[in-house]
Amino acid sequence: MYYVFKRLLDIVISFTVLLVLLPVFIPLCILLRLTGEGEIFYFQRRIGYKSKYFDIWKFATMLKNSPNMGTGMITLRNDSRVTPMGGFLRMTKLNELPQIINVLKGDMSIVGPRPLVDKTFNAYPENIRYKIYDSKPGITGIGSIVFRDEEHLLSTCSIPPQEYYDTVIAPYKGELEIWYNRRKSILVDFQIMFLTAWVILFPKSDMMHTVFKDLPKRNF
Repeated sequence: MYYVFKRLLDIVISFTVLLVLLPVFIPLCILLRLTGEGEIFYFQRRIGYKSKYFDIWKFATMLKNSPNMGTGMITLRNDSRVTPMGGFLRMTKLNELPQIINVLKGDMSIVGPRPLVDKTFNAYPENIRYKIYDSKPGITGIGSIVFRDEEHLLSTCSIPPQEYYDTVIAPYKGELEIWYNRRKSILVDFQIMFLTAWVILFPKSDMMHTVFKDLPKRNF
């Protein structure tokens, strides 16, 4: 019953959001076409439900060849590969808006573990890799909230960013996603949606620890 209701909720919310934000969506598409490299959307192969691959939709925020430049799949604060328009979209999280299309298609849910590329997925401990996508990946999730400023953490760490991601961020993010798999319910999904909006407005807030008192303890 949970999964049926969640799917209906995903369709209603995503369709409503798409209609409401259409006046924002269209100007963003025009601005992206006229700036940077002229790309509007960025498609990337991600790991989804039951570890099956799908193509995620995002607004283009980085140079097309960015995976082969600089820090590769790791994006730092003030990364030179991010276009000026892309910087604004990433800061406001509007770059995630096209994933509404993935939700309507059934590839994703509004709430769930973030879908990853192979390299970042393989940074998870092996026991987590086999469990994390027992839930559909989401536009937002508890990992997205706790690591809302992951770029800052990677930019200020005292060891190489890739090593910091593999040894510090990935293990804890994996614990958070497993926590979600144990706790998932319609109530928890609504709480995560509320917290997503809250931390966009108040980035330094730790309200998630007030709402969810049993979150895994941070290891950093």
